[in-house]
Amino acid sequence: MTPTATPEPHPSGGHRPLTIVIGADTFAPDVNGAARFAERLAAGLAGRGHDVHVVTPSVGHRNHGVFTEHIEDQDLTVHRLPGVRWYPHDWLRFVWPWRSKHYARKVLSAVKPDVVHSQSHIVIGRGLTRIAHQRGIPVVATNHVMAENILDFTTLPPLLDKVVVKLAWEDAKRTFDMSRAVTTPTRKAAEFLEATIDIDGVIPISCGIDKRNYTPDLAPRAHSRVLFVGRLTTEKHVEVVLQAVAKLAPELPDITFDIVGGGDQRRALEQWTQKLGLNDRVTFHGRVDEAELRASYSKADVFAIASIAELQSIVTMEAMASGLPVVGANAVALPHLINDGVNGYLFEPGDVDDLADKLRRVLTASPEDYLGMQQASLQGVEIHDIEKTLDTFEKLYRGEPLDA
Repeated sequence: MTPTATPEPHPSGGHRPLTIVIGADTFAPDVNGAARFAERLAAGLAGRGHDVHVVTPSVGHRNHGVFTEHIEDQDLTVHRLPGVRWYPHDWLRFVWPWRSKHYARKVLSAVKPDVVHSQSHIVIGRGLTRIAHQRGIPVVATNHVMAENILDFTTLPPLLDKVVVKLAWEDAKRTFDMSRAVTTPTRKAAEFLEATIDIDGVIPISCGIDKRNYTPDLAPRAHSRVLFVGRLTTEKHVEVVLQAVAKLAPELPDITFDIVGGGDQRRALEQWTQKLGLNDRVTFHGRVDEAELRASYSKADVFAIASIAELQSIVTMEAMASGLPVVGANAVALPHLINDGVNGYLFEPGDVDDLADKLRRVLTASPEDYLGMQQASLQGVEIHDIEKTLDTFEKLYRGEPLDA
């Protein structure tokens, strides 16, 4: 990683506000963890007085330019580069890779930032990192990527998939080597990245959440509503939850399953629902606005997530901030959030019987035990406060040492 100059303190004695460029291959209106993190980070930094510029693909190839967009209650400057739809995916847009450095030169010349924060090493962040490195502008990189997040959309044979992933990680290493610091949401994700591309010093920094935005309902009530929120893609394994709900239906006649989010697997999941005889128990809500999303958490009784590719899982943190017990796959980052037997349960990935058993334990828990799980979720999410996340990134941007 390349050492670079630290911005000078403001003459008043405190730090001056920074001009920050955030490069994001996915951003609003996309609905996924990386996009949500980039939005909250950018808005949080703007709320602290920094001049934040987001560089991301346009929605529609012709709708490019520089816009003021209202994100998370803040006005942000968003540079929308000409975006192209990736048709194997239901919403993914990208910038032609061979144009990324050209766009980076234009943005960096116009904005003259103190620091660049790359949210993806694949296209936009890759171009920004290389040009910023040439110009001596410090770069902080955050990795949100796992192979499972990509392979479903390459349309390549499995053997070529492996070749593409290997080349992509090699290129990622070259990009990360040009960065002042490399971060990722959890210690597990940091260890994964260090082992995958042979780098060290990856810093785990939570994506963060503002728990004030969520409304826990701690009043006693009957428990029957299972909830999933997220993209409907293969690595989320929502069909595992559907099968578990079907197993529980005979003994828990009031059980229902709310699915919030869109994705390329929705039709397949609707077919699963019909095959399992769950049409009257499962509701596909599609993509919803923020108010509807928060209401979905408040009405639910347990959050279920069978994903095997979560580097942190913002939706799980949102569920916890809403006072929900969580049942999740014992894979990657979910064990960092779910304290087995305390704020919910972990189940063996893909094991329908195990998931059904853990959901049963939550939904049939005594009022005292259920309230204990709710309170444990609320306590567990405290360490993921967004203000701590913003403090840490500000220090990285300025080249200051982090707290031990």
